[in-house]
Amino acid sequence: MSDKVVITGSIRRRLTLRLLLSSALLAGLLFVIVLNFAEKVAQVSQDNILDASVTSILESATVLEGEIGIDIPYAALSMLGNVSDDRVFYKVTVDGAHLTGYEDLPKSGLQANERGRSFDTVEFLGVSVRMATASRLLARGQRPLHVTVSVAQTRGGAQQTLQEIWRNAAYLGIGFFAVAGALAVAVAQSAIDPLERLAASVSRRGPQDLRPVVAEVPREMAPLVEALNRLIGRLQITLTRSEDFMAEAAHRVRTPLATVRAQAEVALNRMDKPENRTSLNDMIHALDESSRAAGQLLDHAMVTFRTDQLEHVPLRPSDLIAETVRRLQPVAGLKDIAITVVAPTDLQVIGDPILLQNALGNLLDNAVKYSPAESDIAVDMWAEEDTCHIRVCDQGAGFPKGAGKRLTRRFARGSNSQGTVGSGLGLTIADEVAQAHGGRLELEQNPEGVGACVSLVLPLS
Repeated sequence: MSDKVVITGSIRRRLTLRLLLSSALLAGLLFVIVLNFAEKVAQVSQDNILDASVTSILESATVLEGEIGIDIPYAALSMLGNVSDDRVFYKVTVDGAHLTGYEDLPKSGLQANERGRSFDTVEFLGVSVRMATASRLLARGQRPLHVTVSVAQTRGGAQQTLQEIWRNAAYLGIGFFAVAGALAVAVAQSAIDPLERLAASVSRRGPQDLRPVVAEVPREMAPLVEALNRLIGRLQITLTRSEDFMAEAAHRVRTPLATVRAQAEVALNRMDKPENRTSLNDMIHALDESSRAAGQLLDHAMVTFRTDQLEHVPLRPSDLIAETVRRLQPVAGLKDIAITVVAPTDLQVIGDPILLQNALGNLLDNAVKYSPAESDIAVDMWAEEDTCHIRVCDQGAGFPKGAGKRLTRRFARGSNSQGTVGSGLGLTIADEVAQAHGGRLELEQNPEGVGACVSLVLPLS
C-alpha cells in the first residue's frame, strides 16, 4: 500500500474557478439585460417622436370646399431632423388613395394599438426605417373620409446610439467581472484560511506533542478536527503501549537468556566428556546469538520509536564516548583489546542522548566483536566545518569489497562475518540515528592498515 498523499486538485483553485464562472455568467446576463433595456428605451424614444410627428400632420388635415387639405407643419418633420441626421419620409392617403408624400412608402403590417397607432420596422429604398402610422376621420358632406398618415425615419441614429450603449454595457460587464473576480479570489482565500491555519497549527507541533487540537474552525470543519483528535488519542495510547511493551520485553527476554547462559557455563565447567562440552559450547553460542539478536531487535524498535519523538538537548559527544567506552571496557578486556580515545570536550551537538549513545554503543561493540585479540581500537572526534565527526577504527578484517552502504540495511552482514555472533542490525541502528539527527554514517577501510572505520557525522550546535 502506498503511503503517498493522492492530490486531486486545489480547493482554493476549484472554488475560485467556480466563483469566476458565476461572475462571468452574471456579467454576461447583466450585459444582455442592459442592452435589451437600452434598445427598448431607444425605440420607445424614436416611436414617441414619430407619433408626435404623425399627430401633428393629422391635426393639420382640413376639408375646404369639399376637398381635403393638408398643410404639413414645419415642426412635424423638423423635430425628427433635429434628433439625428436620419432621413425622414411621409405619406398621406385618403380612403386608401395617395394624396401626398412618398407614394411607394410601404404600409404597416401591424395592427393599430388602443390609441390607433401602429409602429413597424420596414425596408424602404434599401434601408431599414422605423415607421409610425395613424388615421383620422374627416367629414365631407354626408360622407366621412378616412385620412391615414405614415411618417418614417431611417434608423442610423438609433443604431449609432445603440452601438454606444453596447460599448458602455460591455465596459460595465467587464468591470463587473473584474470586481467580481477579485472578490471571488478574496472569498476563496477567506474560505480556505481556517484550513490552512489548522494545518499550520498541527505542522508546528513537536513530535512529542500529542495534545488534542483546540482551534476555532467553521462548523463544516468541526468533524475533521474531532476525527483528528480521536486519531491523536489512539496514537498516544498505541505509543504508550509500545514503549511499555519494549521495556517489558527487554526485561523478560534478556533476563531468562542470561540465566540460562550462566547455568550452561556452570554445567560446562562440570563436564568431562568432550562430546558434552562441545554440545554445551554450541548451546552457549546459540544463547549468545539469541540474546544479541533479541537485544538488537529491541534496540532497533526503540530507535524507531524514539526517532518519531526525538529529544533535542545540548550535549557533549565526548561524555557519551567516555560512558560508552567505560561500559564496553570489560568486554574488550577479555580479548586484551586496548581502546584509545581522542575527543575534544568543547564540541557540542543537539540531539537525543539515548539514541546517540545507542549508536555509539553499536559501533564500538562491532569494533570489539570483529577485532582480533590483543589489537587496538581508536576512537577519534574532530570538527570539520559545521559538523562533528566521530570515527571508530578497528584492526579486524575490514569491510568486504563492494559492500558499501549495503551493510546499513537491516540484517545485512558481510561475507567475512562467519563465526561471529551478530544480527546485522548494529550499523542499521547507527545509520537511522544519524539520519534522524540530520547527519550521516560513513563506512571506509582503515587508512592506517587493516581493519574498518565507521564515522558518525552530526551537525554541530
